[in-house]
Amino acid sequence: MSEPDPQPKLDFNDTLIAFRNKSDKELKKTAWLFKMMNQHLLISIATKIGYYAVKWRLPFTEFFVKKTIFEQFCGGENLMDCQKVIDRLYDQNTLTILDYGAEGKSNEDDMNAVVEETIRAIEMAASNDSVPMISTKITGLVDPDILEKLNRPIVLTSLEKRGYEALMERVDAICEKADEHRVGIFIDAEETWIQNPIDALAIEMMSRYNHDKVIVYNTYQMYRKDSLQRLINDHQKAQENGFILGAKLVRGAYMEKERMRAQEKGYSSPIHDTKADTDHDFNEAIRYCVENYNTLASCCASHNELSNALQSQLMNEKGIERDHTHLNFCQLYGMSDHITFNLAESGYNVAKYVVYGPVREVVPYLIRRTEENSSVTGEMGREYTYIQKELDRRGIA
Repeated sequence: MSEPDPQPKLDFNDTLIAFRNKSDKELKKTAWLFKMMNQHLLISIATKIGYYAVKWRLPFTEFFVKKTIFEQFCGGENLMDCQKVIDRLYDQNTLTILDYGAEGKSNEDDMNAVVEETIRAIEMAASNDSVPMISTKITGLVDPDILEKLNRPIVLTSLEKRGYEALMERVDAICEKADEHRVGIFIDAEETWIQNPIDALAIEMMSRYNHDKVIVYNTYQMYRKDSLQRLINDHQKAQENGFILGAKLVRGAYMEKERMRAQEKGYSSPIHDTKADTDHDFNEAIRYCVENYNTLASCCASHNELSNALQSQLMNEKGIERDHTHLNFCQLYGMSDHITFNLAESGYNVAKYVVYGPVREVVPYLIRRTEENSSVTGEMGREYTYIQKELDRRGIA
């Protein structure tokens, strides 16, 4: 281990570093976009209209979406489009995590197409030193009803059993290809009522492929009351069974949906009652992962400045190399540049999560980026503040 840096350079307020890859014109356009996304009523109306306009392929709709929020939050419509984004990020010492953004597939042809696209992403990642991993959603590979039955659990029909066996084959094919090319895979988290079989599947894949290198990472949504203990239990299970745990830490993406369903079904909400409780568990998970970095690999996948600063501080205190492969950071492409690029400037392993796919396929993702962030977490207001600060620094009206 290296000696601790007595004066870490990390400063999330440095907007020169955060936005130096943007021209004045690009910065002004970004400022306009985030200003619009701060208008909650406008966004509420626009997202509903936009969803159906794209779905029904109304004239000029895809063009407008592509030139605004798609351009801000997505890497392109296909892998080749993403190469420019990958190269531009790497110019700022920032890695890329590729994520094919199509969601909600329900038939065999669509699911097999997702597997093929995911394998293409793995092969592209293998050809880029700056793309260490890709991401995948299990609900793009199986009928969610099967996962829900397994979660309860309910005995599957023979047809459903074949559907689950096909899922295992798809996921194993993806993980085997990733292992062959030494590319990591994030398995995304989903709603609690389908999550248990996803967790079991992730652990099974880790037991097959996470030996000399961490290939498979499961995602822990720390707004769940049980996630911190599940992380600890999974780590212990990994040690007992001779594989390395891979853990991506997020706060969570389905809060309102989870609470509404719990109320409708009459069970206790699995989500923490307060944001402070979620923040506490997220940061405790960060502490646990840093403390055990020799026997697990983790990623702080957060837009929260304090949580990113905490991991940086703990690594510094323990004298851990800033580019240690078991301690990583990532943020979504198009957001939190002040966090990402200042971490990169300070020598940490940090990546942008780059979603790609045809415009009509990624509309649900784009709606979440606008609707959820503007109405719930307030990220857009913070983004606009930093962008405006850089515009003022440049003397741009």
